[in-house]
Amino acid sequence: MAMTAKTEPLKLRVDGMDCGSCALKIETALSRLPGTEEISVNHTAGSVTLQLDERQTTRRKVEDTIRSLGYVPHARDDGATVAIEDRAAEKPWWRARNARFAALTGFLLALAFAIAFLVPAIGEWAFAIAAVVGLVPIGSRAFSGARHGTPFSIETLMTVAALGALVIGEGAEALVVIFLFSVGELLESFAAQRARAGIKSLIDLIPRRARVERDGSVLEISASDLEIGDIAIVRPGDRIPSDGEVIDGISEVDESPVTGESVPVLKEEGAAVFAGSVNANTLLRVRITRTAQDNTIARIVHLVEEAQGAKAPTARFIDRFSRYYTPAAMVVSALIMVIPPLLFGAEWSTWIYRGLAVLLIACPCALVISTPAAIASGLAAGARRGLLIKGGAALEELGRVKTIAFDKTGTLTEGRPKVTDIVAISGDDADLLARAAAVEAGSSHPLGSAITAAAEQKSLDIPRVFGGSQAIPGKAVTARLKEGFVSVGSPRYAAEQMTIPVDIAQRMKSLEDKGKTVVVVLAAKALLGFIALRDEPREDAVSGIASLSALGLRSVMLTGDNARTAAAIAGTLGITAKSELMPDAKLDEIGNLRKAGGVAMVGDGINDAPALAAASVGIAMGGGTDVALETADVALLKNRVSGVAETIALSRSTMGNIWQNIAIALGLKAIFLVTTLTGTTTLWMAILADTGATVLVTANALRLLRFSSNQTVPSGTAAAATEDGVGQRGTLSIDR
Repeated sequence: MAMTAKTEPLKLRVDGMDCGSCALKIETALSRLPGTEEISVNHTAGSVTLQLDERQTTRRKVEDTIRSLGYVPHARDDGATVAIEDRAAEKPWWRARNARFAALTGFLLALAFAIAFLVPAIGEWAFAIAAVVGLVPIGSRAFSGARHGTPFSIETLMTVAALGALVIGEGAEALVVIFLFSVGELLESFAAQRARAGIKSLIDLIPRRARVERDGSVLEISASDLEIGDIAIVRPGDRIPSDGEVIDGISEVDESPVTGESVPVLKEEGAAVFAGSVNANTLLRVRITRTAQDNTIARIVHLVEEAQGAKAPTARFIDRFSRYYTPAAMVVSALIMVIPPLLFGAEWSTWIYRGLAVLLIACPCALVISTPAAIASGLAAGARRGLLIKGGAALEELGRVKTIAFDKTGTLTEGRPKVTDIVAISGDDADLLARAAAVEAGSSHPLGSAITAAAEQKSLDIPRVFGGSQAIPGKAVTARLKEGFVSVGSPRYAAEQMTIPVDIAQRMKSLEDKGKTVVVVLAAKALLGFIALRDEPREDAVSGIASLSALGLRSVMLTGDNARTAAAIAGTLGITAKSELMPDAKLDEIGNLRKAGGVAMVGDGINDAPALAAASVGIAMGGGTDVALETADVALLKNRVSGVAETIALSRSTMGNIWQNIAIALGLKAIFLVTTLTGTTTLWMAILADTGATVLVTANALRLLRFSSNQTVPSGTAAAATEDGVGQRGTLSIDR
């Protein structure tokens, strides 16, 4: 059967959707419409996305269904610019529908009390009429929810409780309960907007305006109008309007809004820069390489919103639990109302009242929101610190890992060799390095490039080469300098040309035993000296590993490099190493590590893809922003080893927050259940307890937005290691 091509998904922004229960009602209702598939409802972002076959159900029908549930849908497109407009269009919490409803019920309550005070004879009628008026919108939403597949919503519980109170002559309590319910919804709306602050702070990083060169002059345009190839002028203090490449100028750029890296990074011609980062010193000319809809910040916002919309295992369990919990609570409430009067002759009005209070206490709102609120805050907190975690499942799994497996090259190490030792036998070290750099000038080999870079860093006067250089593949490079031919080659090549003294050969072997590569410099057949190079560990590698140890985690290095080099690097870092591993052998090692518990694999996001996929959690770093955003479960945009421990600490903090929220939600219900059965709790106290639990749970989740990397290492543990590395300067590597 031929497959039909998928159309663009329908995307809506929905006002008034402030909790997991709201999202569940909308998802259930839309799933019952014919022609709807792949429905994703994200209450944190306030968005709905679905595939819609308009031959079966029109877009208007979808929007009307959402409106009938009490929410307001708006058209939404994709991209950073529209996302900014979405947030700007969102009403302040005090102007939303919930605020108007709270104002109405507050007015009705005040009016009823005034009438009861002035004309006591009709006071009860005033309260009853006011309660009925206030109950109409709640009852309407309850009926609509039941009609669309959600019969056991909070509106249903409220409607039953308020009608029950009216039946037994408690009109005043019914009205107070309705008012407190409206205030609770208003507080939930406020809390939801605060929870969205994490994403909004990311969106606010994107500049609204840009200065560009066009037709020989500099114009100021909207950043959303930038095109690939435009030349942007970025003055000191300005934000870079979109991703691009520096074509003129040298300046330090503050990338902390994007990567979390606190130290500005030097940018010069050819360097990549990110939207939202701040130019610090001098004017830069930047060629735009991505539009506003596709730059780094826009993609991070999109991925974080997707991640917050994807339910974590705990959230899915709570959702399933609440579907059975709410009807069970209604049954228990009914039994409390009828059993004491029927079996023990108790007073009907008393036990109906207590049953209604139990019904209000049983509302699952606080329980349902306990997990997604914490997950959303945790994901937003991570994104603001350059720790991009793609969903609640990955965030939960991180907290359970026992072992961290690292790739070596480009992950624990810088990914490029550096000169570590210069040993001159004839002449001085500077002269030896300058001659070697002259021979290697223009070389594309990593060792040759490292030698040339070391000479340039020392500002050495590099001799002139006559006639170019000649390479002997796998052995040496030779060039003619003023004083004659000079060769830079392997020790084996040097041994073919001359007899190397025993003491010098031993010194070379000693450096090689430390995982270093030795190159020998010869003038004709005379030994001038030798240079040692090694791909050195990252500046924060030692402290990063120490932080993981302080968190009780085991670290292991998996590499395809030779055993000697692997042992040397591992010894420096204080971890175990498994070397000479082909990709399939790495997979086997990951499988063995998983037998002892969860394992996170940290790699560069390119050649480690199989191992990243096989691990419990894959963490990408060092492969560049593009790869990091698209690969693995977690992307460390800082490109620092210490980010692994920060991510684990954030996961543990989030999981702790979730269990605190569940304890608050269920604990308060248990306490008020007991006080209700003993006759202590009134209806208004019951609804206040439920509202209070929801607000407490949300407020507790919002604490995660203040997560600090100082929480990574327990107090007093591995302090020295932390001082050595954490907070040192690092750069973000980019491969495009």
